[in-house]
Amino acid sequence: MNSLSKSLPRIPASRRSFTTSIRRLAQEPAPVDPQAAKETKVSANYSNPQIRKPRRGPYADSPLPVFPLLAIFFTGSFLFYQLSKSRQGQGKSHYRQEAATRQRVQLQPPLRTLTMAPANLPTIPAMNRDKPLFPTGVADGEATVIFVLGGPGAGKGTQCSNIVRDYKFKHLSAGDLLREEQDRQGSDFGDLIKEYIRDGKIVPMEVTIQLLENAMQATIKNEGINKFLIDGFPRKMDQAVQFEKSVCKSVFTLFFECPEHVMEERLINRGKTSGRADDNEESIRKRFRTFVETSMPVVEYFDKDGRVVKVQAVQTPDEVYEHVKVGFTQRGIKLV
Repeated sequence: MNSLSKSLPRIPASRRSFTTSIRRLAQEPAPVDPQAAKETKVSANYSNPQIRKPRRGPYADSPLPVFPLLAIFFTGSFLFYQLSKSRQGQGKSHYRQEAATRQRVQLQPPLRTLTMAPANLPTIPAMNRDKPLFPTGVADGEATVIFVLGGPGAGKGTQCSNIVRDYKFKHLSAGDLLREEQDRQGSDFGDLIKEYIRDGKIVPMEVTIQLLENAMQATIKNEGINKFLIDGFPRKMDQAVQFEKSVCKSVFTLFFECPEHVMEERLINRGKTSGRADDNEESIRKRFRTFVETSMPVVEYFDKDGRVVKVQAVQTPDEVYEHVKVGFTQRGIKLV
């Protein structure tokens, strides 16, 4: 070995240092460009299906939370749509409710309850009974009641006069009783009636029913008559129900049918000589509407119970009265 090494030519020290440096450079890794390394890494990742990542959108690096904002937007839009849909047609709900209420009144039996009476209303005996004061009949202690209804100008007053003359009934007008009571000295209801009439309001039905009862009792006591024609009452369903509950059940209702244009012509002609303030075209039409809306349901209710006598009131008063007598005969009411 020593002989071999001695036979090899010796390399100068400077050449040995250069050679050593070359070897070291060859063994050291080459410098890497950071951008190139990044592209190489990304390319390697996408070439490997196990570590491939989904492609991100253009706003992936945005600092704003995109998906929560989209969720809020769509939720708000949906809630706004539901709110708008629920409020659709809200402005007309009052008219729909009013029409539905009127339909229920016409199609269903009335509720047997009273409207709230005013706080200053005196004690009224008629409102505190569970059964009628008078049983229906013609014997002593009994009473026969016939309601007379019809539109304004149908001729109720004329026919009531004929019935009183031939059948010995007592004619009671609810309107006349109210007007007399408000001027009567010492009346319990006078001031109340004046207040309601002055304010253009309807007098509480409790007062009207009590006045009718008082008039019936006075007639039986003073005149010995227990048969009554009650004209212009009941005007509303609750009035009919309460009167029959606490005073007397009616035998039937005499209803005068007449077209509106005929009644209007009669009232206008009557207004030329009667001097009544309500015999003008505007007031007449209001009275027509009131009768149709409030009183016709009463007629229809009694008609379903078989307690209505209908008379056509278009003909002359004498001809109309002949039909009235036929109806009375059919109901067992005889001439006196």
